[in-house]
Amino acid sequence: MKNYLKYDWDAIAGIIAAVAAILMHFLHLVESDVLLMIAVVLIALLFLRDLRRERDSEHVESCLQRTELSLHEILNQLRPSEVELIGPQNIHQAMMDFSLRACNEMTWFHICPLMFKRQSIFDDLLKTAIENPNVHSIQFIIDDNSHEAWDQEMAPKIRQCPGHDKVQEVVWASISGGVSAIVADINKAGKTECLLSFWGEPFMARMPGLNVPRYIFHVHGNSELISRMVEVVRSHRFCELTKGGE
Repeated sequence: MKNYLKYDWDAIAGIIAAVAAILMHFLHLVESDVLLMIAVVLIALLFLRDLRRERDSEHVESCLQRTELSLHEILNQLRPSEVELIGPQNIHQAMMDFSLRACNEMTWFHICPLMFKRQSIFDDLLKTAIENPNVHSIQFIIDDNSHEAWDQEMAPKIRQCPGHDKVQEVVWASISGGVSAIVADINKAGKTECLLSFWGEPFMARMPGLNVPRYIFHVHGNSELISRMVEVVRSHRFCELTKGGE
């Protein structure tokens, strides 16, 4: 039944009527005046059908315009996400992707060197950043209490990486806060983004001898938090460099 309803019955009826009229004229069953009248009626029906379709088309076009305007209004009201929470199942891939897309200078602030004790984690996260040709400089700002862990776990691995000279001398600082961050420009657009985490539960899991991030926040470039985080990193870096100069 649905297939039959799809047919243009107005046109089919007109064709049948025209054919019937022509046959009756050839059989001398109707006069030419009657045939002319049938033709006029058929033409009138076709005009009426076109007028009806034109009205329906105008209605559809009007509905589409209203829908388009509503869609534009909805899209204008939507704001891109500023912060994205990344859980344990995706954290490793998210950090690896961040290192792959990083550009220019990359800053690792208040990270735990023991996090890179496993070679596979070091290769996927830090070695990826070191071997990324778009990353020109890598700066670590680490708490003073992590000297030993750095010398044992990270320094030897870094020296074995091609391009290890882009890793700057560590800025050792007295960091009292519980914030850890990786800050970098992303892609060639140059928008600064960061991966933000917090020490302690539930954001970081304590394991024997080390702290491992469990949840991190991907802060996008349109967030006001970026400028504040960059300022925090710069203040620690500047203070320690000033002390070193004295």
